[in-house]
Amino acid sequence: MAGSNGKQKTARDMVLSLALIGIAALVVYFLAIPHDDHAPDLKRVDYRVELLTARRAASYPVAAPEGLPSTWKATSVRFEGENGDRWHLGFQTPDSQYVQIEQSTQKPADFIDQASQGASATKQTETIGGRTWTRYSGGRYDALVLNGTRGSTTVVAGTAPFAELTKMAAALKMQ
Repeated sequence: MAGSNGKQKTARDMVLSLALIGIAALVVYFLAIPHDDHAPDLKRVDYRVELLTARRAASYPVAAPEGLPSTWKATSVRFEGENGDRWHLGFQTPDSQYVQIEQSTQKPADFIDQASQGASATKQTETIGGRTWTRYSGGRYDALVLNGTRGSTTVVAGTAPFAELTKMAAALKMQ
């Protein structure tokens, strides 16, 4: 029976080792790995230079908001002159939703489909800031499309509800 004591000691050591490894893994999981389920805080961007560039280069009046509260955070901006004079300006709303302004000289149907991520036109129109907008409803984005502009298409779209899209459309100044 002298040999059985060594086997018991080896099995006990293995169980203790596994327990220590399990405890170490739990400590690493809870202390070293972040578990924040909130979306990361997006960095605010200054879009003034890109806006001036777009307004000089584009063949249409470029839209940008004026008078929005500071709780609306600009998060993305770009102007692509070689791609249908495409203007993009994205914002995070106070409720952490997304709203974007998109303009382009591309073919309207294709551009609206891209900018609204496949939203479909409804029969509802709204007069916002003296301009008529058509509502588009979709799975990912809802949108407002400005009616009656020649040479370009303006879309306000995003994950935000129509009330927030309307606020953005009302704040737009075209120059």
